[in-house]
Order: sequence, then structure tokens, then C-alpha cells
Amino acid sequence: MFWVLIAIQLCVIAAPATRPNPANPPDLANPANPAATPPPYAATRPLTEPELFGNGLISTGEFESHPGFTPDGRTLYFVRSTPNFTDWKIYVTHYQDGAWTSPILAAFSGKYRDADPYVTSDGKHLYFISDRPVSDQPKEDMDIWIMDLNDQGGWGAPRNLGAPVNSSGNEWYPKLSASGALYFGSDRPGGHGKTDMYRSAFANGAFTEPMNLGPSINTAADEYEGCIAPDESFLVFMASGRPDDKGGGDLYLSRSVDGGWSPAKALDQRFNRRGLEISPYLSPDGRYFFFSSMRRAEGIQPGERPNRAQNGLGDIYQIDIQVINEIKAND
Repeated sequence: MFWVLIAIQLCVIAAPATRPNPANPPDLANPANPAATPPPYAATRPLTEPELFGNGLISTGEFESHPGFTPDGRTLYFVRSTPNFTDWKIYVTHYQDGAWTSPILAAFSGKYRDADPYVTSDGKHLYFISDRPVSDQPKEDMDIWIMDLNDQGGWGAPRNLGAPVNSSGNEWYPKLSASGALYFGSDRPGGHGKTDMYRSAFANGAFTEPMNLGPSINTAADEYEGCIAPDESFLVFMASGRPDDKGGGDLYLSRSVDGGWSPAKALDQRFNRRGLEISPYLSPDGRYFFFSSMRRAEGIQPGERPNRAQNGLGDIYQIDIQVINEIKAND
């Protein structure tokens, strides 16, 4: 996430956290093992064009973005920002009695700036970013934090992920591959631009020194948020400030090729519009691609902010993963 950029556009590290077991690493999706019962986000018809998710309840007249489902798809965490983008919090909604509940502030959020929630595929860990204090020392930058599922079925206390993942700079948008490798954005020194994408492998029970994804992904512009395929065969990420940028930030795709990455290409007009596009995400069952966009509905003029979705603030969208697969195949 890159909330400082949005605001401009529109107006002692703790001990490392307990790591997931590499023998059963978390991943973004596992299409080979779909749930017996379709998850609540499953569509009843093909979604070949982006469709608002939770229109009027989850996607509203406020700024909503950055969805993250539990493995069964029956709990959704997402980010809701203030209209002037000076603050953001994590909200949660549950699917009960055939409908999503009214979103409420997540129990672990509300006091500090919190964003980018991500639940691992085994449901045992929740990652997010925050500027909350570390060892009682105030923080000005965003770090990656982790919570573990406890015996009571709730989340334990948030713990800073620590070095080498967290740095003196900002860390954004943690996502994991099936191997347990952590992909994230960071503006630490030594990158190709102000903010770059990094990968930290999971080995011997810990995350290793992050590696820059290189010039096929990272440029002199800013690359913030990466959605990695479970097998690391492709990456969809958000970048801002590139020459082909349509509206302050777009989504790009790169494929794994010969141990590296293919030159990233912008997704088509179904995804990238004049408004900002952010938070690429694969559903837990691997069948859908989610993202957030600031596109406007027809008839809403710049400067108008009716209390409805598609008013120029952020909303969450859903589309079939087959669309992404077709784009890859034609690349």
C-alpha cells in the first residue's frame, strides 16, 4: 500500500515473529483443492468484466480497498480510509445466514494506521502493515506485522515481523507464495526507484534477506503492491509514475521466465482506468481476481461525491481469474 502517495495525489525493531511451518507453507490460493461448498464470493455467472463486490455494504461511498478473505471465504478483512486519506483502518465482515454482516472495525485495528490485511491459506496467520510502536518506541514508517490464530479461534497479539523484512523505511502489502516466500514493497535504500518490490525466501524457519525483484519489475517509478501466484509463475503488481500510467497508479503483470521476470506490461482497460487501481488479490480458491479502483460511474462529475459506490473514491472489484490467464497466454 502507498497511502502517503495517495494523500499527496489527492489533496529498535522487535524480535522476529514466529514463522509459519515451511512443511505446510501458506499460499495465496490452492485451486486444486476447492471447498466442497462454494465460498460466498463465488459468482453464479461468468465475470468477464470487473464487478463491484458488496455494492452498498462493503463497497460504499467511502474509500474501501485491500480485501483479504479467510480460507473458507466466510470472513473478509478490508481497508477503509478517511475521505482525505490521512488515516486508514482494517474492517471485518462475516458471511452469516446468507448475507454479509455490516462491517465493523477489526478488534486489532483502530488506534494506529493499519492496512493491507492478508490471511494465510491455512488460516493460522494474519499479516498487515502498521505504524504502531515497536518496543514502546513510536514509529513514523510502516512495518509488516503478524498475528497467530489462538486456541480460542481468535487472533493473538500483533507482533512486528522484524528484520530482515522490516527496515528503516516503509514496508507495504505482504503476500506469500506456496513456498512460503514473502513478497512485499519497500522504500528501503538501494532500490531502482523510491519504492520497489522484494522477495524474502522462507528457509530454516525464518525469512531470509530480501532480494530486489530487478529491473523487469522495478523502475525509477514506484512499485508498491504485488500479488504473487502460488507457484510464483506470475506477479500482478501496482505501480505509480510510469510513462504509461493512466491515472496515478495502474496494475501490471509479469511472468516468471528462465529464473527471472518478463518485462512488466500494463493490464488492459478492463482493469486500468483514469482512476487509481490498487490492491491486486487472488481469492483463496484461486478462481477470482480482486482489485480496488477509484473509477467513477457515468454521470458523476469530478468534484461530486454522492454517498454511493463508484463516486471517485475506492471500491473493491471482482473478475474471473480466467481473464488474467488469457492475458498471460497472449503476452
